[in-house]
Amino acid sequence: MGPLAGVRILELGGIGPNPFAGMLLADMGADVLRLDRAVGAGIGQSGASEPTLRGRQTLVVDLKSEQGRAAVMKLAASADALIEGFRPGVMERLGLGPDELLELNPKLVYGRMTGYGQSGPMAKVAGHDINYIALSGALGASQRVGELPMFALNLVGDYGGGAMLLAFGVVCGILEARTSGKGQVLDAAMVDGAALLTTMIHSMHAAGAWNETPGTNLLDSGAHFYEVYATADGGHIALGAIEPQFYARLLELLEIEPEQMPQFEQDRWPEFKARLASVFAKRSAAQWSELLEHEEVCVTVVSKPFDAHLHPHMAARESFIELDGVRQPAPAPRFSRTPARAIAALRDPAAALKPWGLSAAELGIE
Repeated sequence: MGPLAGVRILELGGIGPNPFAGMLLADMGADVLRLDRAVGAGIGQSGASEPTLRGRQTLVVDLKSEQGRAAVMKLAASADALIEGFRPGVMERLGLGPDELLELNPKLVYGRMTGYGQSGPMAKVAGHDINYIALSGALGASQRVGELPMFALNLVGDYGGGAMLLAFGVVCGILEARTSGKGQVLDAAMVDGAALLTTMIHSMHAAGAWNETPGTNLLDSGAHFYEVYATADGGHIALGAIEPQFYARLLELLEIEPEQMPQFEQDRWPEFKARLASVFAKRSAAQWSELLEHEEVCVTVVSKPFDAHLHPHMAARESFIELDGVRQPAPAPRFSRTPARAIAALRDPAAALKPWGLSAAELGIE
């Protein structure tokens, strides 16, 4: 049932990164039980078929009631970890903070998912992905010449810097607790995570390979050989021919003499980019795919999110699955002996609570 089979995670509501972290852990076989308020949890968490709610039971609990708080304490007593995504101080005001729950369960890993972290002058300020990546420097590095900085959906703050590091931290904490016998508090802040994801940019800057003028560097659309180009049919292709041998093969296939476009003559990059744009505009995305995708030139078609499953490679790997009539990404990464498995959201509270040794009646849950 996955590499995390036997691990118990208590997930307390939330939107964005918190349920995505719960999904990641459930995909890997952890027994994740989600407690949420009666009203829908917001954007993207509106029903049992919601992809980020897959693999686990959601129970309706009012954390402001004595009964709801008692339910959390009973479940936390036998959990390996708890994850919550409230602003700093909220869980303490509910009487469900780390002090109370770690006293009840000394081996508990208490995972806290916030935007700005548990400390600092902005800790209690409201925000979203765009704010966290702005503060971390990730947004400022994502800018073309003459354009506004552009965010990559909510992938860098909410998911990459938030949920994935929360899930990683929870697993690290559980492993450590099995050795020490002691739990601890995990402060997973999206500003920290998004900053961490810019490590390579800092490395390049330290090596003198990244300047502070947006849109003029290797990975920020400055380079003509690392760019997205429009095709004749309104589609796009992505070019990433960074290595000289890949770039040389690209020019060969495009019938361009190498001396006409020396790869690292940086002051001519805008000129070279304009030339490649005119070349790629002469054929359709499918034609470029047929010519270049299987060559050593690092070129791929840009798939629309709801068409990505149609690409032969994605289809062959079954990178997308269907649950409850909803197509969605499959679990990742892949394990050879204990494979992850995505299952639909559970709809049997009694069965979900049985491994925890509790009944719905004991928790005051209908």
